[in-house]
Amino acid sequence: MKILTFLIFGKNEEILLTLKRIIENTPNWNATIQYDLDACKKQLIDVPVDVLLLSSGLSPQEEREITDHLTRLTYPIGLIKHYGGGSGLLKNEVYSLFPDLLSV
Repeated sequence: MKILTFLIFGKNEEILLTLKRIIENTPNWNATIQYDLDACKKQLIDVPVDVLLLSSGLSPQEEREITDHLTRLTYPIGLIKHYGGGSGLLKNEVYSLFPDLLSV
């Protein structure tokens, strides 16, 4: 089974911890959390991930900066803007990026 790595970026600690728990309840899915824009950019350069998950609390400028930053990365990365809707919606968003996971 394919291993997926996520970087969750947002400002609400409680929500980010919940998202991390939901992600890591799926076998072979791992997540780290980042609260700071510059640290998030650096982590994306230093440690490639499969998915950047944007969560609540980000300013429009932070969202623009981080999505612009993704275009300069040297590896493919999925982007999910998840601002609520529950674990079912989150999993559907992931499966829409990686439809091959559904056939496993």
